[in-house]
Amino acid sequence: MLSIQNIDKSFDALPVIRNLSFEVKDGEFVAIIGPSGSGKSTLFQLIGGVSTIDKGAILLNGTDIQRTRGMIGYMPQQPCLLPWRTIVENVTIVEELHGKPNVKVAKEWLNKVGLAAFEHAYPNELSGGMQQRVSFIRAIVSNKPILCLDEPFSALDEFTRLEMQAWLLSLWEKDRKSILFVTHSIEEALYLADRIIVLTKRPATIKKEIIVPFARPRQEEIRHSATFTALKQQLFTYLKEEKGEANVD
Repeated sequence: MLSIQNIDKSFDALPVIRNLSFEVKDGEFVAIIGPSGSGKSTLFQLIGGVSTIDKGAILLNGTDIQRTRGMIGYMPQQPCLLPWRTIVENVTIVEELHGKPNVKVAKEWLNKVGLAAFEHAYPNELSGGMQQRVSFIRAIVSNKPILCLDEPFSALDEFTRLEMQAWLLSLWEKDRKSILFVTHSIEEALYLADRIIVLTKRPATIKKEIIVPFARPRQEEIRHSATFTALKQQLFTYLKEEKGEANVD
């Protein structure tokens, strides 16, 4: 379980996060939405040990992970694949940095997601959606207790984005690894998550938490339901209330 406990973060005199607390339970899929500049990416930097908090605590299964890198699986907005490495080499790079890479497991995952034929290909030979699949598999193969996904589908066209959402859910249903997912898309959050955390504008704290009421496995038809539409409007209203000046993310 990931536990964020009353954390503060400022950059010089600019407060970015203030008194923020929430948890991600084992096997839970939690989405975070908020206005641009509300510190969502900063939060991932804190969880990942890239940046340090000013106050509070970040615990993973009861262990303080402040200033500790390599504790989470991370998938960024862009695939960030190294162009001179093959696909299987890109998948195993995190493990390679921390010891011996498990090439067998990497190949098994590439086979599961239909990319076995591309294991010796290079990133420029893959479509944007295929590159994002590789990025996600790289995070999974790192075998961390929680995955932090930072707007992973934002750069994709709408059709590919919908395909990737369905693909992500199909994988997650089998594995049920804890996921913390940042997105600007209200609809994406509703379709994917068990729970949605709405952040205020900077300095970010929690404005609302919404329990998503749809059963799993999720069906595409829920996007057209009255409940989905009502929740989408409710979340839009919360974000509209928070619209304002914010430039750090």
